[in-house]
Parts: sequence; C-alpha cells; structure tokens
Amino acid sequence: MNGPESEEPLLRRAVCPGSFDPVTNGHLDIIARASRLYDVVHVAVMINKSKQGLFTVDERIDLLRQVTAEYGNVQVEAFHGLLVDFCKERDIPAIVKGLRAVSDFDYELQMAQMNNGLSGVETLFVPTNPTYSFLSSSLVKEVAAWGGDVSHLVPPLVLEALTERLARS
Repeated sequence: MNGPESEEPLLRRAVCPGSFDPVTNGHLDIIARASRLYDVVHVAVMINKSKQGLFTVDERIDLLRQVTAEYGNVQVEAFHGLLVDFCKERDIPAIVKGLRAVSDFDYELQMAQMNNGLSGVETLFVPTNPTYSFLSSSLVKEVAAWGGDVSHLVPPLVLEALTERLARS
C-alpha cells in the first residue's frame, strides 16, 4: 500500500534530562506534563564521572522507572556526553526543561541556543509549578541530611531510599 495510510504515524518525542540525584516532586511535575504533550518522553539521567552522587546512576534510573511507571510513555535511560548526540541517536527533536526562576532562564537559554545551533533540537521551557519553585535535589539532600522533613518534596519511594542512604553515611 502506498500513500499516507501505509506510513506509521510519527511519534512526538521529547527528552527531560537531568542528574535526578534524587528525583523530586518538581522533576516529576515536569515529566508528567511532558508526558501529556508528547507520545514518548525519554528521561535522560546524566552520567558525570567527575561528580560523586548520593545515588548511583543505576539507582537513580531504578527509582525514576518506578515513580514514572504510571505514565506509560516514559522511558528512563542514562546518557553521557552531549545531550544533542543523545537526541540525534534517538530521533528526538525536543528537550523539555523546567524553569524555576529568572536565574534558571539565563543559563538555560544559552544552552537551548547552543543545542539548537549544534543540531536543530528545540528546547521547550515549562514554568515550574509554584509549589516546587524553590526545589532542587541539592536542597533536598541538604535538608534531609540535617534531619529536616522532606516528605512533601519527594515521592514516598524516594524518601525511603534517601532516608536509608543518609542513615548509612
């Protein structure tokens, strides 16, 4: 058969990149919103060999897979190197990034323009839900390390893993 009926429908694909150490409710808000806009959302967990995370990359991937399982169209995997290469290898035309504040925008705009110049990949900025506008993985780790309550900032599964990890250190 020839013509449009014979062609597979093009899937709208995007990537949500980050270190996710650990994944927070703010991350999940952006991933959930992206999953409603795109057919397939790749969550790309950045491998940074020069930085020691609280959780290994494999642990972060496992936690992300569990907390995003309900979406059905989210794929979680690791990446290292340039994000645009990750996108090219998977035919992903869009990067979805959450913006918490104007200070995020300055840096993210430069990255978006560089990524577009390198590969033509577009970046979609999604304003963070005001509930999570102050939230970062670094702050969650710091507050939790000092015994503060972060139960409203991370999924229960992540809270359990975080509590266990900090108790061992």
